[in-house]
Amino acid sequence: MFRIASAPLEPDALRGELSATGAGGVVTFEGRVRSQNAGREVCSLDYEAYGGLAEKEGARILAEAREKFGLCSAWCVHRVGHLRAGEIAVWVGVGAAHRGSAFDACRFIVDEMKRRVPIWKKEHYAGGAAAWISHPAEGADHPPASTQSARVSGTAR
Repeated sequence: MFRIASAPLEPDALRGELSATGAGGVVTFEGRVRSQNAGREVCSLDYEAYGGLAEKEGARILAEAREKFGLCSAWCVHRVGHLRAGEIAVWVGVGAAHRGSAFDACRFIVDEMKRRVPIWKKEHYAGGAAAWISHPAEGADHPPASTQSARVSGTAR
């Protein structure tokens, strides 16, 4: 299952979704907002996603991973909204019969999600400056204007 979430992610609850008796290996990944990028101090990020399209493409990636790596289970949740340094932006969890497949699948899901899913981030720097970071799939340095009505965004509290 792939979903976009505006509320803070709870890894313990998400791990519970991976219970599969056939899984000999379970691998999870937490992608966090880091406080430095390209030599600049990052205070926070804003994430925006092209809602339905992001979830459809994310579901395709998980289906590909299930088939390619023979997974018992696969989950990915990506936050939108305003996140501070240290908060979890993305969580991926997979269960597979063997550890190698679980590790490989987790990396595949993270890499493909970053490459294909329409999610943008705007970094807010110490001193007040901010900049949209390019989305690799489109080369866009900000969400396209055509997604204005279809974007999903939220605010973490």
